[in-house]
Amino acid sequence: MNIEAIKPGWAARKYRSIVLILPMMLALGCSNAANDANRRQVEQNQALIEQTQQQIAMLKAQQNNPPAPSTGGCDKGVEATATHRGGDALASGDMTKALGYYQDALTACPSSSKADMNLARVYETLDNRDAAIRFYRAAADATDSDGHSTKDAQAALSRLGAH
Repeated sequence: MNIEAIKPGWAARKYRSIVLILPMMLALGCSNAANDANRRQVEQNQALIEQTQQQIAMLKAQQNNPPAPSTGGCDKGVEATATHRGGDALASGDMTKALGYYQDALTACPSSSKADMNLARVYETLDNRDAAIRFYRAAADATDSDGHSTKDAQAALSRLGAH
């Protein structure tokens, strides 16, 4: 048996084994990095979903428990700006934003029949009949009414059967 003839064949086989195993090892390493990146992305997405669910829950609670109409001073500038933005949100179909802006208008002018009417209409659109009636009644009883709001509120109350 010739030892010199065995050594080159053995080295060649070992070299081929390394050449075959090395790409597999590299692929496994890359796979782990990709898995880690995917896991981090899933965790970020889950956190975003949970945050959105909390915001939805707060909006639903706010919708079901609207602020009570009240009386007090009035900042006409804030009311006008909030009413305008509420109208824009309403026109674009974003009832949540419209509701928020109209609540801001009512906060700025608590005895505003216009703000009460706007809130009542949004609540009626959202099928929150109790809140709509509450704000229609406030609009009908408002002291700063221009007359139109009072008539519109009374008509809405009649339509809803809530005299």
